[in-house]
Amino acid sequence: MELGKKIKQLRFKAGLTQEQLAEKLGIGPQSVSKWENAVSMPDITALPLIAEQFGVSIDELFDLTKEQKLRRIENRMDCEAELPADVFRDYEEFLKERLAEGGERGRILSLLGHLYHHRMEADARRVSAYARESIRLAPEKKDCQWLLDRAEGAVIWDWNIANHARTIDFYKEVVALDPGEPKSPLPYYYLIDHLIADRRTEEARAYLEELRKLPAHKPMLARTYEAHIALAEFDERRADAIMEQALRDFDPESGILFEAAQYYAGKCDYERAVELYEASYAADKKPRFIDALQGIAAIREIQGRYAEAAAAYDRILENMREEWGFTEEVALTDAQREKARLLAKA
Repeated sequence: MELGKKIKQLRFKAGLTQEQLAEKLGIGPQSVSKWENAVSMPDITALPLIAEQFGVSIDELFDLTKEQKLRRIENRMDCEAELPADVFRDYEEFLKERLAEGGERGRILSLLGHLYHHRMEADARRVSAYARESIRLAPEKKDCQWLLDRAEGAVIWDWNIANHARTIDFYKEVVALDPGEPKSPLPYYYLIDHLIADRRTEEARAYLEELRKLPAHKPMLARTYEAHIALAEFDERRADAIMEQALRDFDPESGILFEAAQYYAGKCDYERAVELYEASYAADKKPRFIDALQGIAAIREIQGRYAEAAAAYDRILENMREEWGFTEEVALTDAQREKARLLAKA
């Protein structure tokens, strides 16, 4: 439905004349007449007022299809760091209604998860800022440290809180109940990641053997897991040997360069990690992901080489604009903010 027809329909439903609606909006009645007869369109700044007057969202003024609304939700989360409360509630209600209707259940569940996560990240930034300031004011007081842990994913010392047992059990269930034939290797990757993080290496090795039987698994990743398992068992010499052999055995375009960089960064061999991150980025095909550059930036910041870390963000910004065509996405704003923060430290 055209916007003018939608305004006319809503005006009739509200029992308003064109003159009455115009008065409420602070405009001349001829403007409403022109909208409804498709002679002109409302100015974009008038849309929130029109929507407010009729008690609908701006999206509802345009009578978007379900598919258009779903895409709008996806795109808006990409472009805005935080959604206004009324927009969040509108999207939440819309998605829950689609969930109740059935159909595309997986997509709707995913969007709901992303919607709540989007809000959670915005809230986490606030938690982090307030907790940090509180800790600065009273560093001797044990109060907001756990808030910082939760908001930033920082270290939690207590094993009974920090372990990943519940997530491990979940992925074990996913692996066991996977109806696919053959099964997908993806849940195995996440399961083995968490087992290694908790140093449950015997279980990790057992699931790695299961993973290797799946036709769709990546042999390069399986070899990488061997190295990480050995490292988790404190056998660094064997772990390094496995990783270096993998670098010789697999094509640079397989992703082995990035995985090896991750491995060496994790064991604080920073120069070797940067060397491999650079090689990984150079070997990647455009448009390239920025993970390797983020790794370089993180390492240089850890080393106190802030200008070099900021220079890595210059490359990240160039990648986003030239290879991915970003113009106003949240990721672009975040990268600009990180560069400014690093330059201030430099």
